[in-house]
Amino acid sequence: MNRKEIADLIVAKLEREESSMRDCYVRSKDKIGMFTVDDLLPEELAHRLYVSFPDRSAMKLRKSLRESKYIAVQMNQYSPILEEAIFAFQDPRVVSIVSRVCENDQLLPDESLYAGGISLMANEQFLNPHLDNSHDKDRNRWRVFNLLYYVTPDWKVEDGGNLELWPDGMSGDPLTIHSKFNRLAVMATHQGSWHSVSPVKSRSNRCCISNYYFSNSPLKETDRFHVTSFRGRPGQRFRDFILKGDRMIRMLVRGLFRKGVVENKHVYRKSTPQ
Repeated sequence: MNRKEIADLIVAKLEREESSMRDCYVRSKDKIGMFTVDDLLPEELAHRLYVSFPDRSAMKLRKSLRESKYIAVQMNQYSPILEEAIFAFQDPRVVSIVSRVCENDQLLPDESLYAGGISLMANEQFLNPHLDNSHDKDRNRWRVFNLLYYVTPDWKVEDGGNLELWPDGMSGDPLTIHSKFNRLAVMATHQGSWHSVSPVKSRSNRCCISNYYFSNSPLKETDRFHVTSFRGRPGQRFRDFILKGDRMIRMLVRGLFRKGVVENKHVYRKSTPQ
């Protein structure tokens, strides 16, 4: 299938669910706006995407106090169906529906897949609470929405690897969003959208297809530029101390060097136009 055919399926599903999507987003937008859509694609296609994921050895491992996961963004190195699915979420019709649901007509998809692409988390891997980088790679546009599509069959909530939202910050309790098979989760990104991924407890791989929408304006008037900012979980006092210091240092660097000292390589470098 090509990206238009996959987008046709996504559009049909989102149009059927648009009212419930909007209700969910409106109820949550005062803190961290979000909504989910279950059974997004035909089950056979969702399963095909899962089995098309590359082996971990073909992906990049990111491992630190902040996170532990495998990522990939140079999509022409992997199964073509994965690239087609990723870019189906950038179809103007899909963007238009999300725009209506979230009442934001400035949404812009990102063909460079900055910080997007595919990710895989194996047993004991995690993503600590964090705020996403506020901007795109060139620091021109604001990151305003994350689209996370989960494709691991039979994934149970007790398997871990679930999206966690912290609507009251690190002083409150997280809201768990089950990363179940064939579910799309859409969340707003702004100065208060702390989120994380709980440690994986399963021997299976938790696989996710990610897109980010950007805008020329921030989602909230109070938003300010920030680097990706990690915190320790409740009870991780030493890690929290280290991660807050890490953020301060990286913010100082970005104050001196607008785009950072080292080029961010998590972008899709296409050899030929698509």
